[in-house]
Amino acid sequence: MSTRQKFIASANRGKILAKKCVKCGHVMLATFYYCQVCSSNTFKSLELEGTGIVVTFTIQTVAPEGFEDVGSYAWVVFKLDSADFRVSGFVDKITSAKDLTIGTRVKVTAYDPKHGLRLQKL
Repeated sequence: MSTRQKFIASANRGKILAKKCVKCGHVMLATFYYCQVCSSNTFKSLELEGTGIVVTFTIQTVAPEGFEDVGSYAWVVFKLDSADFRVSGFVDKITSAKDLTIGTRVKVTAYDPKHGLRLQKL
């Protein structure tokens, strides 16, 4: 199974697939080929809880081509609770900044093959 397929399977379980460097212990997204700290390429796979806090977002009130099926949504960057890195995904049915604020808790609910990580406000 490819890294992409493993990432999708993890997301569908509400998790984020990550890697832990065997040499220095640094944890990062599974999409990296080399450790960001020591440049090693020897890793152990981890599944982290897909929950965190919104650190920034942008709202699309007029869905671009390809997103018509979700209508208005927010593209969100959130910091994971269980690791020191950020992940992005989308929360649908967001129409204004009143619907989502910095610091809102979110969780991964699935991987949408068309749009990427699907998030839900907690």
